[in-house]
Amino acid sequence: MGISKRELEVLELITQGLTNQEIADKLFVSLNTVKTHSARLFEKLDVNSRTKAIHRAKELGILRVN
Repeated sequence: MGISKRELEVLELITQGLTNQEIADKLFVSLNTVKTHSARLFEKLDVNSRTKAIHRAKELGILRVN
């Protein structure tokens, strides 16, 4: 799917319920950078929300199902 390591990090933090700002703070990047990673991730997963991204990633085996 071409998901980058950083996009995967962002996805994992999304699954933890962190906001974009919290993700930015944790990864030491700007809020806009997180938004860009999220947008690209959503595009690659063909989704339009965080919830759908998590669900799709689990379906594809990108994230472990808890």
